[in-house]
Amino acid sequence: MPITTGGANLFFQLVNARYEKGAMILTSNRGFAEWGEVFGDPVVATALLDRLLHHAVVSQIEGASYRLRGHADLIPEHVRANAPIAPPPPPKRRGRPPKVRNGAADH
Repeated sequence: MPITTGGANLFFQLVNARYEKGAMILTSNRGFAEWGEVFGDPVVATALLDRLLHHAVVSQIEGASYRLRGHADLIPEHVRANAPIAPPPPPKRRGRPPKVRNGAADH
């Protein structure tokens, strides 16, 4: 969702105050090219990105949503067709492995 001008300025002040003083971890579902639109001001977005990306390690994660994996049936078909949502994996077995007797595992 778009950020108000006041919110964008406050966020810039936060990033600027933290710049080169400590680590920050940010996540976004928007590409850097869209930040001008999100913040309502390409100049503020550029200044933010200038500080955030200096010394940064950027990790782009692609693929199915982990949070939505168990709820694919709740997403409309037209959205589901365009977004890869993998079904949940089978639950992992917890505890000790089964004992093996005479070449066969006890269950």
